[in-house]
Amino acid sequence: MPNEMVLKPVGIVHAGDTGFAVEIYPEYRPALKELGGFSHIHVLWWGGQADNNECRKTLTCIPPYAKEHETGVFATRSPMRPNPILMTVCPVIDVDMESGMIAVPYLDAFDGTPVVDIKAYFPLSDRVRHAAYPEWLSHWPEWMPEEEGEVDFAALGLA
Repeated sequence: MPNEMVLKPVGIVHAGDTGFAVEIYPEYRPALKELGGFSHIHVLWWGGQADNNECRKTLTCIPPYAKEHETGVFATRSPMRPNPILMTVCPVIDVDMESGMIAVPYLDAFDGTPVVDIKAYFPLSDRVRHAAYPEWLSHWPEWMPEEEGEVDFAALGLA
């Protein structure tokens, strides 16, 4: 059995009508130094709504974007998984070291969600030139449009 793991939140998600932000707790704010120079970040957050025995035992699912196809949870972004650590790549609008706030246009986490880590997005290593989808996702485009209003959720099977 592996050693016990200890995870401590470094911040919290703020989500509301006026936008989204990640607030980094005061003791972790020095870690924000130079983050504002990056266009995107990875936000790793705790899927607390799926943190129960039933969700942690869920190993297969039918994804909402491929409703006729059962997959293992490791082949999805499902929050129901052995450890509900979830991730979103977000554009960075602003980083305020003093308040600890990272403003982002969108984050698919609920208000009050614990943030377990932030990682800078490095185009050199965080994208893959010749990535491929399995056949059951062949209807997906190569890139997600970044401009508001460009995403056709129905075409992706998400509507």
